[in-house]
Amino acid sequence: MFCSTIIPTVGRSTLNQSVQSVLAQTFSEDDFEVIVVNDSGKQLGFADWQESERVQIINTNQRERSVARNTGAAIAKGKYLHLLDDDDWMASDSIQKFFDVSKSNKAVWLYGVTQLVDRQQNPLIQLKHGLNGNCFTQVMAGEWIPIQSSLIASESFFKVGGFNPLISGPEDIDLLRRVALIGDLTEIQVVVSYVSRGDLGSTTDYGSSPEASRWAREDIIDTPQVFTRMNTSAQHPFWKGRFLRVYLTSFIWNIHRKRFCTAASRGVFGLLSFLLAGFSLLSFDYWRAVLRPYASETFVRGFKSAKSASSIDAKITG
Repeated sequence: MFCSTIIPTVGRSTLNQSVQSVLAQTFSEDDFEVIVVNDSGKQLGFADWQESERVQIINTNQRERSVARNTGAAIAKGKYLHLLDDDDWMASDSIQKFFDVSKSNKAVWLYGVTQLVDRQQNPLIQLKHGLNGNCFTQVMAGEWIPIQSSLIASESFFKVGGFNPLISGPEDIDLLRRVALIGDLTEIQVVVSYVSRGDLGSTTDYGSSPEASRWAREDIIDTPQVFTRMNTSAQHPFWKGRFLRVYLTSFIWNIHRKRFCTAASRGVFGLLSFLLAGFSLLSFDYWRAVLRPYASETFVRGFKSAKSASSIDAKITG
């Protein structure tokens, strides 16, 4: 089986659209399935898609998304896992496009362009990341690729332990970082999913996300191969600067928590990354990356493109 789409749900009405968007895929070169994980604590209302041979419904007892997703992954048969939320949906022919790329690509994380929409399904911005190959420094620095727009190799998903159930909010960012540590990424330059954004109706705890993300990143930095992987992925002066900043901010964070041995280790590796920067030390981009908080270039491009499109529409309608 090529892929398994896992959809955790709390019983929102938008689940129907999410499931139907997968079942409507025009893909016949291999098989695919949909696993709906009902984490609502109550029975789902009947819908026609429940009679499809491609669909399985399993139940968890209000254990949150990470547990629900891991439970779905445990019974999935696909070579790749697709994690879709119950208020998001796939674009047409997405599975076929992923399949075509996978035939000649060994990347463990395939992804496409994401169309962000608001809670009324109005388009916001598109996320075009341009990240390919070893992108570990980029994701450690703050780049985010929606899991709803991604296929993750099942073998790699289980190798890193799946979703961490102790993290609520940035669990998808943590998964991306851990998978990027062991394998490469490949982008498909077409829209593959529509992802809802906005606090209204969201089940994400945004308030606890920054601290949870920091703890999760600290665990990753403790992994032995992290330094080598980051050094290999930091080819541009800007990313060499972010390479140093990862260790610099970790050094400060651990000092504040009186974890002095860990802080000392971060300081040593930070100094080593500084020495390896070479002529990049003469670059403005390097020091900009070191001294300033990270602003996702993907979102910056997305907002610029949306603003340009709005200006064009205004001129046409005006």
